[in-house]
Amino acid sequence: MAIEVGSIVEGKVTGITNFGAFVQLEDGTTGLVHISEVADAYVKDIKDFLQEDQIVKCKVINVANGKIGLSIRQVNSSGARDFKFSHNRGGGRGSRTFEDKLAKFLKDSDERLASLRRSQDSKRGGRGTKRDF
Repeated sequence: MAIEVGSIVEGKVTGITNFGAFVQLEDGTTGLVHISEVADAYVKDIKDFLQEDQIVKCKVINVANGKIGLSIRQVNSSGARDFKFSHNRGGGRGSRTFEDKLAKFLKDSDERLASLRRSQDSKRGGRGTKRDF
């Protein structure tokens, strides 16, 4: 069985280190699940999520120089990720895309900066005024 990037494989956890877990696949090869690829949540101690001799499903994320990179997180997550915020927050405005939110943020930010500049200029005596020393 040839291991291809993107395929889902099953294996047994053979070793746990502080940076990840080694998983022996069905064909006898060993791959590494990096600690960042164990779960969607922050993983402080990998032993809270995995144990030796546990059977896990992994997604092959890279194969290079005989080393196999695996991910448990990508198998367990929903897979299809769109970047629309579908939560109906903000009083019934419906879902807004990331671009809409970014445009609103930039507009609000520009308005705040302009207001701040006006208030600072008035405290400095305004633009173009001469100082009498």
